[in-house]
Amino acid sequence: MSETLPSLIQKVTNASSVNQLCGHYMDAAGELFGSQHWGIYIHGKAGQQGTIYLKGLPDSFIDYYSTVGAALDKVMEYVVYHHAPAHEQIMFTEATWKQSELYQIGCGKIYDHEHIMTGPIVGEGRLIGTVQFARTSGNPAYNTQDLLKLSAICAHISAKLALLRCQDELFLPKPEIFLTARELQIAALVAKGLTNAEIATELWISQNTVKQTLKRIFRKLDVSARAEMVARLQLSRVD
Repeated sequence: MSETLPSLIQKVTNASSVNQLCGHYMDAAGELFGSQHWGIYIHGKAGQQGTIYLKGLPDSFIDYYSTVGAALDKVMEYVVYHHAPAHEQIMFTEATWKQSELYQIGCGKIYDHEHIMTGPIVGEGRLIGTVQFARTSGNPAYNTQDLLKLSAICAHISAKLALLRCQDELFLPKPEIFLTARELQIAALVAKGLTNAEIATELWISQNTVKQTLKRIFRKLDVSARAEMVARLQLSRVD
């Protein structure tokens, strides 16, 4: 069955782990974006190894890119700086792309990356991962519609990854107290010291949504302040 953007978003939203999220993404992304090579990279937490999935490329590509390609990749540079998806035609003409060091040294001539596109995975105001695509010779360049679709899926991956990581950090003190996934997500970001404005930016929601969600959490936990809420949620970690 042909993959659609809504179906992939639903699979990402329903993922119960980072590995499952990546698996759903890798199964569908190549077809959805008409790509022959694609991958996802998620930075590891402090002291932990990152997560890398690749399709259509040998393992040697990882060594090539980390030692040579990354320093020449203007598309990745754009994504890191702007936290927005990009393809090579944003900064190159067709001729200058073919003449670029990245294309000449490896991506184009060795790995047949005729066209490339990269999207950001963000969290806590910084880049915490990327998704990458390449089309081989004889295929058209990526266009504005591809960037719009990629922006949508990156937003959902970013939000879901934040939720999965939050669920590992906060625990409810009593089983009869139920917080929704969104409430847990916001509570965990409060615990990290983020303001309402920063939480809204992180989760792509309004500040009023953050404020109203915190009011519901306060009622459920019978607390009246952010610090009291965080302390209550962390009680079960020492019980």
